[in-house]
Amino acid sequence: MTFKLKALITGCLVASVVGCASAPPKQPEDLCEIFYEKRDWYDAAADMRDRWGVPIQIPMAIMYQESSFKHDAVPPRDYLLWIIPWGRVSSAYGYSQAKTPTWDDYERETGNGWASRDSFEDAIDFMGWFIDKSHRVNGVSKWDAYGQYLNYHEGWGGYKRQTYRSKAWLMRTAERVKQRAGTYGAQLRRCEDDLKRGWLSRWLFG
Repeated sequence: MTFKLKALITGCLVASVVGCASAPPKQPEDLCEIFYEKRDWYDAAADMRDRWGVPIQIPMAIMYQESSFKHDAVPPRDYLLWIIPWGRVSSAYGYSQAKTPTWDDYERETGNGWASRDSFEDAIDFMGWFIDKSHRVNGVSKWDAYGQYLNYHEGWGGYKRQTYRSKAWLMRTAERVKQRAGTYGAQLRRCEDDLKRGWLSRWLFG
């Protein structure tokens, strides 16, 4: 293989990878606009709902809070002596801010061993799995954005021990997630029939 051909192939691969990186939606406050901009996100979210019985607005509100829809979001750095960077405060990464051990559990329990935390489709499915498990383990309704966010942040054991009760800031954040989920749910009800239309119908009828 010639050097020029290798360079061409490498360039195509790099362009492909860059093209796969999805920028955050331009109007994150409006769930309809998010899905109009990113139609594949709606398809992935609908698949998640069908698989796990989780309302779309719940994981989307949590994702907004956790990563602002950034595919490569990471927690802030920890510092040694307040000066020297010393790793991250946790292993959370990607759209869902899933920690490595929990992501490993998801892969093992679902058989989705090729899942990636910087893939929206995999991240929303992970969140559906987590919310479904919170319902089974702790009895929290899949429609309860407040309780689900506390599970998401504290883990199933932490929620059961009510560790969140000593964290007023966390309960305030959970309330914001609840409010956003309500807003997202109302928005989705207005536009979901339109989002369900296939590309051919949209092309023919606008």
